[in-house]
Amino acid sequence: MARLAQTAGLTDIQQEILSTVRDFVDKEIIPVATELEHRDEYPQAIVDGLRELGLFGLMIPEEYGGLGESLLTYALCVEEIARGWMSVSGIINTHFIVAYMLKQHGTQEQKDHFLPRMAAGDIRGAFSMSEPALGSDVSAITSKAVKDGEEYVLNGQKMWLTNGGTSSLVAVLVRSDEGHPEGTAPHKSMTTFLVEKEPGFGEVRPGLTIPGKIDKMGYKGVDTTELIMDGLRIPADRVLGGVTGRGFYQMMDGVEVGRVNVAARGCGVAQRAFELGVSYAQQRHTFGKQIAQHQAIQFKLAEMATKVEAAHAMMVNAARKKDSGERNDLEAGMAKYLASEYCKEVVEDAFRIHGGYGFSKEYEIERLYREAPMLLIGEGTAEIQKMIIGRRLLEEYRFQG
Repeated sequence: MARLAQTAGLTDIQQEILSTVRDFVDKEIIPVATELEHRDEYPQAIVDGLRELGLFGLMIPEEYGGLGESLLTYALCVEEIARGWMSVSGIINTHFIVAYMLKQHGTQEQKDHFLPRMAAGDIRGAFSMSEPALGSDVSAITSKAVKDGEEYVLNGQKMWLTNGGTSSLVAVLVRSDEGHPEGTAPHKSMTTFLVEKEPGFGEVRPGLTIPGKIDKMGYKGVDTTELIMDGLRIPADRVLGGVTGRGFYQMMDGVEVGRVNVAARGCGVAQRAFELGVSYAQQRHTFGKQIAQHQAIQFKLAEMATKVEAAHAMMVNAARKKDSGERNDLEAGMAKYLASEYCKEVVEDAFRIHGGYGFSKEYEIERLYREAPMLLIGEGTAEIQKMIIGRRLLEEYRFQG
């Protein structure tokens, strides 16, 4: 089948990686995704296959055993994986964000200790900012770390951890008032801790409990959990970067590349929805001809394809901007906003093309219809993206009067 959303200027290595991932998706993910999703079953065989392909180390530098690839390569791989099953791309994403934060902000000892095992997939990463009463206001975090000798004692409840159960390393953002006088801005008194734990549920180390999976409308298979800290003791050398008070900036750097990832997921899901819609439109007949021959359906297909192309172009631009070393919060916010909104619209149009059959669990579009809404809120809602975009535009286009 001819494909939308081609990317110009890729190297031979990038094309080879993408071709390998695409083949894996077509053969190993798409045929089983709907069945596993309906059972809410963790895709262990798929994850093992991705590990063998080296995708857990895709952006980790070669000196630590990774492939040392760019954010663009990673985002294009995520697009392919999400086209097969969005939940699998979520398993990769949280791991990647923690590895990226370590690479950018970790001490040399932290890099040496964690990155080689993360590249091999022996350590799986998750990261935790949100809390039950937090929403989008990260400055309202109440979980706290208190210094006690050569350790910190962490207390609080975190929410919405992707890979909360299956991960063995969690980057956790908490308040740390030590060294920061009263009245310090909230974002300057936050610290990221690298918390090692056993995979699983229940008490996974003294003072740390993962209660169980949160039951969700979609985005199944991958485990989404709470995290409860009650007297959790963490050595001082597990403060990311070795210095307190930098956690907010470290997390925002990770979320920035995470937004490119969510944009890529939106592109992948929209791509699959278009494929399903255009295929079904040529199989279904009404009034003596394929429904694809009806002008109303052709208009839908035209709009869907255009949205897929536009979202892909913005995602690629945001990734390339970050790879160049330039600030990309504007481009990442735009890409995440547009891709998630267009994904929802393309999926709904494909659902409408399927008619009553789109409501049946036998058809793949039913799963996509439940998955797309997560992208509207993951890594920041549309409203948060528009706020970021608006502020950055006012910086770029400041009135000179």
